[in-house]
Amino acid sequence: MTSRKAWRSKGLLSVVALAGTLLAAACGGGGGTSNKTKATFAELPGSAPNYILPLAKLQYFSVANLTQFQFLMYRPLYWFGKDGTVQLNDSLSLANAPQYSADGKSVTITLKNYKWSDGTPVTSRDVEFWQNLVTANKANWAGYSPGEYPDNVVSTTVNSPTSITFNLSQAYGSYFFTYNELSQVSPLPQHVWDKTSASGAVGDYDKTSDGAQAVYKFLDQEAMSVGTYNTNPLWQVVDGPWKLKSIDTTGNVKFVPNPQYSGPVKPKLAEFDEVPFTAESAEFNLLKGGPNQPNSVDYGYIPYSDAMQKTQITNLGYRFEPWTGWEVSYFPENFTNPTSGPIFSQLYFRQAMQLLVDQSTYINKAYNGYSYPTYGPVPVRPTSSFVSSFEKSNPYPFNVNAAVALLQQHGWTVNPGGVDTCTSPGTAPNQCGQGIAAGAQASFHLEYANGQASFDQMMTQFKTDFSKAGIQINLSSNTFNTVIGNAIPCQAGKPCTWDMEFWGVWVYSPDYYPTGDLLWATGAGSNSNGYSDPNADQLISATETSNSLQAMYQYEDYLAKNLPVVWMPTPYLQLSAINSNLQGVDPQDPLANLYPENWSWSS
Repeated sequence: MTSRKAWRSKGLLSVVALAGTLLAAACGGGGGTSNKTKATFAELPGSAPNYILPLAKLQYFSVANLTQFQFLMYRPLYWFGKDGTVQLNDSLSLANAPQYSADGKSVTITLKNYKWSDGTPVTSRDVEFWQNLVTANKANWAGYSPGEYPDNVVSTTVNSPTSITFNLSQAYGSYFFTYNELSQVSPLPQHVWDKTSASGAVGDYDKTSDGAQAVYKFLDQEAMSVGTYNTNPLWQVVDGPWKLKSIDTTGNVKFVPNPQYSGPVKPKLAEFDEVPFTAESAEFNLLKGGPNQPNSVDYGYIPYSDAMQKTQITNLGYRFEPWTGWEVSYFPENFTNPTSGPIFSQLYFRQAMQLLVDQSTYINKAYNGYSYPTYGPVPVRPTSSFVSSFEKSNPYPFNVNAAVALLQQHGWTVNPGGVDTCTSPGTAPNQCGQGIAAGAQASFHLEYANGQASFDQMMTQFKTDFSKAGIQINLSSNTFNTVIGNAIPCQAGKPCTWDMEFWGVWVYSPDYYPTGDLLWATGAGSNSNGYSDPNADQLISATETSNSLQAMYQYEDYLAKNLPVVWMPTPYLQLSAINSNLQGVDPQDPLANLYPENWSWSS
């Protein structure tokens, strides 16, 4: 998945300073010879791309759809990720560095000389088209957080075909607005997409709110039809280094170079393919056949449960490289569920749940050591100055007895191995809490992404540990895409029964400063569980206006204690196994971006 928010005027860190705080990923080697002209990348189990429109809803807001699919064809206005660090990459951006007015209330963007694949220039009209669609359809966009982008852009001024000015609601610092607002902008081909039906003519519909909503409705409907991507003329016009050759509904994706790509690095490969797997075991069996077999995977992964076999894999001609991500891991509890939501809304109950999470055991047994603890909302790797000492201190170490005591102190009759029951309803400090009726049971359904043995092992241990305190966890698994699609807040008039969903990790992209406003601010677009806390909202807002890292520390310390979600250990993005002859892959990008245009085969 992906995230948001940062510095205003007089921000503490410059762009250069931020880059200096993050560690580059380790470089790998290569060697040998190869006559291959294409390369294959293994998709994670059940996470095939299934949405092509950059204006993505929450159920499609994933690494599989954004950084490893859409970004190959549709470049964001500003590119982030450089040499294995989290920083602005000027050379790969579609525009020159943004220019802010002296009062900080406007920013002017000047586009470079990029073209769409049909030869039409990328212009300020394409930026305006994006802006109009986002503004009129923000409620459908997973990147939306109330009061922030696009709300804080009160108007746009098109100065020329290559220049556009965003007029802002207040003064902002350039670091904040570049890294966490302009980072969200993706020029769209207005000359192709500004229509309301497949047979309709292209117009300027986006210039009215009703028109922009009609255009979005049409594009969204088309984007949900993966089976038509190959022939739909909408998706044939791109500005990225790659064009879609073919895709099927199981996730087989083939890209070919875009000959009109205007960026500094043109693809060297004749084709780049992404290959689906229903389970990681199937991918690993293919790896074990070696890199020279037919249909081999050139850039794959070793399952965590098989990490001890890495030497066997490297001896076949792969190099082993753990891929560190700018990410955290957690699962949300559904605060909006009418039955379980009132229970999850009680801090003591969330504290009891967190006390039952045995992160060290998960790390050692499920991940074979290739994971690290998560105790709060800020990534601890790559190394940065953003992580507080409190977040790293583990506020809720695994302790079954402490969890049991908390529940008993708040009106629950604890039944280890069975199901706890609320026997003292009410809102007094020693009672169950508001909205929890007498006889309510601590029994919940947890759905998690399937296809990964590490998840199966971790969830089984999770269920066992929770049962020791009488919290019954009923497990089921489904595809990654299904799990993230289910994890949305309940809506009036629609059935909503999910309790907890676990998909893996959240990668902080396309907002790169990890303040969590997209995730846990009230009403935020990716606030999947409906968490709402006035103190959290205030602290999140302060991270955008303060001149000091103390605001970040206060925010993350509060969420480490207040538990908007259940924190889980964070694994690497994957344990990569890369064909030793494949060059240009390193360093792996912590934002989960792929750069197949850099790849080539040694000769």
